[in-house]
Amino acid sequence: MKSFFASAILLLLASGKTAAQTESGNTIEWIAYGRSAGGDRYSPASQITRDNVNSLVPAWTYRTGENDIKTRRPAKLEVTPLMVDRTLYISTPLGKVAALDPITGKELWTFQADVDATTGWGDFANRGVSTWVDRTTPVTAHCHRRIFANTIDGRIFALDSRTGRKCTGFGTDGVIDLRRGLTNTPFEFAEYQLTSPPAVIRGMIVSGSSIADNNRTNAASGEVRGFDARTGRLRWTWDPVPRDSADPAWKTWGGAMGHTTGAANAWSVIAADSARDLVFVPTGSPSVDYFGGERPGDNRYANSIVALRASTGKVVWSFQAVHHDLWDYDIASPPTLATIRHGGKDVDVVLQTTKTGQLFVLDRATGKPVFDVEERSVPASTIMGERASPTQPFSSVQALSPQHFSSDSIFGLTSEDITSCREQIRPLRNEGTFTPPSLGGTLVIPSNVGGAHWGGLAYDKAHNIAVVPVNRFASMVQLIPVDQLDTADVRQNASRLGDEYTRMHGTPYVMRRRILVSPNRIPCSLPPWGALVAVDLNTGKHAWSVPLGDPSIMAPQMKAAAGPPLGLPNLGGPIITAGGLVFVGATMDRSIRAFDIETGRELWRGELPAGARATPMTYVVNGRQFVVIAAGGGEDWGRGDSIIAFALPQKK
Repeated sequence: MKSFFASAILLLLASGKTAAQTESGNTIEWIAYGRSAGGDRYSPASQITRDNVNSLVPAWTYRTGENDIKTRRPAKLEVTPLMVDRTLYISTPLGKVAALDPITGKELWTFQADVDATTGWGDFANRGVSTWVDRTTPVTAHCHRRIFANTIDGRIFALDSRTGRKCTGFGTDGVIDLRRGLTNTPFEFAEYQLTSPPAVIRGMIVSGSSIADNNRTNAASGEVRGFDARTGRLRWTWDPVPRDSADPAWKTWGGAMGHTTGAANAWSVIAADSARDLVFVPTGSPSVDYFGGERPGDNRYANSIVALRASTGKVVWSFQAVHHDLWDYDIASPPTLATIRHGGKDVDVVLQTTKTGQLFVLDRATGKPVFDVEERSVPASTIMGERASPTQPFSSVQALSPQHFSSDSIFGLTSEDITSCREQIRPLRNEGTFTPPSLGGTLVIPSNVGGAHWGGLAYDKAHNIAVVPVNRFASMVQLIPVDQLDTADVRQNASRLGDEYTRMHGTPYVMRRRILVSPNRIPCSLPPWGALVAVDLNTGKHAWSVPLGDPSIMAPQMKAAAGPPLGLPNLGGPIITAGGLVFVGATMDRSIRAFDIETGRELWRGELPAGARATPMTYVVNGRQFVVIAAGGGEDWGRGDSIIAFALPQKK
């Protein structure tokens, strides 16, 4: 998520244990980022139902203490806590890890990794920790259960779950540094980051990385690596940019930088299937994002879901969702492993949403589409030296967000809004999704934020429904030759219009982009600007789609000013419970909501001290169900450092 997007909208508003083993009458755990290693985000907790959810009240609040710490870039509390062995575990952008009592929120221990707050981290966030049990040691032994905590500066710590002390036999004094051993070394500290927790599988942890990938063609390399969970020793490494001519994808990378470029990294959460010895890796765009003239070809493995053999790191299969990316269309959301009902039988699949607004359903063993995928012709590039892919894949599952923007779909609250948007859009190249960047400017829909975004989806097997939050904005992208750039114009536009400029070193261009809004900061796109979409996986069609977020909560005049529900920008994922509920925060309006899984009707809204740019979680302890979310998304979601638990009132 880039800050220009959030700024525009602010102005507008002026383990070793399986899930089955954790479930009993009084205790239901949340043992991984997506609850299970496969990330379906479905909990069997059913105490909170569609009939009583409106009675939820705050049960406790924990403050991390980081709200008042000055940072160079806004810090974003995006953690999804874990709850295991009657303890809640959280992590923060500044490197704090804490264990909490899940009933009271009381702090049990803390560990501080001391992240440098003065470094200009591009995405200053941390989404949580992972856990693993060392079954070769006694239950009472130090580090029998480990908490693996990644930090923004590229380190992974192994901590004892009971005390928070480092597991000194892991790596070097309890930590491994992922900056070491890369093919392409980071040129500055902030180029290489970790934002998502590692996957845990068969006694290993598997980690990707977050790379600033639009600054230079030879960005830091995006290796995915497997480490021994006990010792921290490197077991294998896999680079999504082929460096070996024997690799089947080698020929899909050409040009001067084809085999030396960087990025294509996996910055989202990696899913794991221990029974198959597979990890499912969502990869991003190669460097640089918006010009591929130095890396011609499809660039296979980038912008893909790649199944790796967990024990060796070898590619088993890959599916590319975007060929030769020119739009910053990373595979940002975690792959979701599910067993769906299709064609009258149960099928093990990978569900993958994309920034392009697609939902791909792939056979988990082979990577072949379960719902058909069609290669369709898309527009060619007009940039000298660039050759866009002539086709792109489109899923037969109904698109999650608009794929075209027509002149009669311009939105505005006033005639001034509409006139301004029309004038901005008229000169832009506008031929639908996958229209390449151009010298005169291109309308990009969905924007680089998505479409479906890093929040991902939740899957409910009982209803065979996947629920996905999406954004519905259009943006403008322009390539400006370096020798034609007016630096004074850059300074003026950067402050007045919210444009973002990036010098793409190794190319002859500067990238300029912005969300399309009027001078009154009203988006030019039709609302709802944010939505929650449910897809029926029996048919591939929408079961329901509802606006997500309400601008009038933050700016009451918006209620009277606009007729249709507007929705809001959202980042963060949903969860589903056996109580028939979908819980989601994600929006800027400082709320967490509950929706009916069958109809999409909003049943409850809980107020938060700041926007929740995070995915919630739920658990049961002593027979009481809690729903927990991090509030403090930073930027236009609002500063905050709160972890908040909701529950039904206790009976007196």
